[in-house]
Amino acid sequence: MLKGKTVLLGVSGSIAAYKIANLARMLKKLHCNVHVLMTQNATQFINPVTFETLTANKCLIDTFDRNFQYSVEHVALAKQADIVMLAPASANVIGKIANGIADDMLTTTVMACPCKKIVAPAMNHNMYHNPIVQDNIKKLASYGYEIIAPATGMLANGDLGDGRMPDEEELLQHIIKEIAFEKDLAGKKILVTAGATREAIDPVRFITNHSSGKMGIAIAGAAMLRGAEVTLVKAHTDVEPPMFVKVVPVTSAEDMFEAVTALAPGQDIIIKAAAVSDYTPLVKADSKLKKSDGEMSIELGRTKDILKHLGENKKEGQFICGFSMETDNVIENSRAKLNKKNCDMICANSLRTEGAGFGVDTNVITLITAEGETELPMMSKDEAAHKILDKCIKK
Repeated sequence: MLKGKTVLLGVSGSIAAYKIANLARMLKKLHCNVHVLMTQNATQFINPVTFETLTANKCLIDTFDRNFQYSVEHVALAKQADIVMLAPASANVIGKIANGIADDMLTTTVMACPCKKIVAPAMNHNMYHNPIVQDNIKKLASYGYEIIAPATGMLANGDLGDGRMPDEEELLQHIIKEIAFEKDLAGKKILVTAGATREAIDPVRFITNHSSGKMGIAIAGAAMLRGAEVTLVKAHTDVEPPMFVKVVPVTSAEDMFEAVTALAPGQDIIIKAAAVSDYTPLVKADSKLKKSDGEMSIELGRTKDILKHLGENKKEGQFICGFSMETDNVIENSRAKLNKKNCDMICANSLRTEGAGFGVDTNVITLITAEGETELPMMSKDEAAHKILDKCIKK
């Protein structure tokens, strides 16, 4: 995912420095070129050899160290970088950079970097809330530095409060968000629905379907990585939504209908990937249910057709994409759905096709538009998400 990208990790004096070894490892697994810069204080918490072993690059500490190739001196290294992350960022390093002090390899290189810079403060709770530190953080933000808010929990000295550096996975996601993909969807507002709605029969039971929500979640994540402002209307899913996406949780088809119709007018692209329950009990919960010989009879009614409503109320320039899961006559039934519901595209697949069913991590999709069909081979849902988005913006 990050092949050909260069990440500079700036590590300063904090007990949280140990976490960055794992971050460096995760970046290397994504085929990223990783360089680590450390302050002298940081070497008291983790040995530079650890980073050199993980990254296969010399860990730079001393500005005047001559024991490396001339091509990786601080200015050249700054030019290579696609992104810089300062984590953990101590109060000392934050203060120096905010006030233009460059007196070691880390601060000198950061000053020379024209790329995006992300700062993850990590320190004692009281130190973090010191007004001087807060002013320096605000100053960095005003200069375009992205600040990752510290986590709350038990600190190194046993105190409870904010000041902890977030876990490595969260730091990684910030880096991926910035450099993994071209931002060809920047400025676009995209609404995605995902998951299986649930229709309550009583306080214990409900009607639903087998949708895991993985395809919709993948689309929301892919759109976010490509720079879109993404809103995810999420029913029940087997996977967590991606970071940096606005999530609107819903339960029933009625909930989803209300959320989608309220949000739809402000969207450029709407992708309905949720598997909405087609039926809802007309007699619910504490009402009189028909019972005989141990069996229960429930009268069912149709839920509202979200995709049809979107098609009937589509604003000029808006692109609407729906999904069609079929067992027979996939193309014919899906094209009929495209026309009937006034969509711009239908993503069609079959329950009979291996690798395209509910709950799996792959999909086999045919993209259907008024102009024709594009058959996609079996691929991961993450890959399919990008193919779907490509078609949405080329239409």
